[in-house]
Amino acid sequence: MLIGRVIGEMVATRKHESHEDRKIMLVQVLNLDGTNRGAAVVALDAAQAGIGDRVLLTTEGFSAMTAVGRPNSPIDMAIIGIIDHVDLAPDA
Repeated sequence: MLIGRVIGEMVATRKHESHEDRKIMLVQVLNLDGTNRGAAVVALDAAQAGIGDRVLLTTEGFSAMTAVGRPNSPIDMAIIGIIDHVDLAPDA
């Protein structure tokens, strides 16, 4: 799983039938300290996330399609939660 921030919503005039009625979001993957980590990714939304929300992403196909309730759907990334806050333990 990854932490990310929703930076946009994608609009597709044609998409796989299993994606109907689901938002497709553009998510910037983050490091634990909140800095950007690599390129943005595309994820199907199962948590009703909005732009600016910090989210939890699943990055494995079976988990992603199960999370959005679409068995046999051709996806590999899904937003499965909205993060309220992250608490990191101080260095020992």
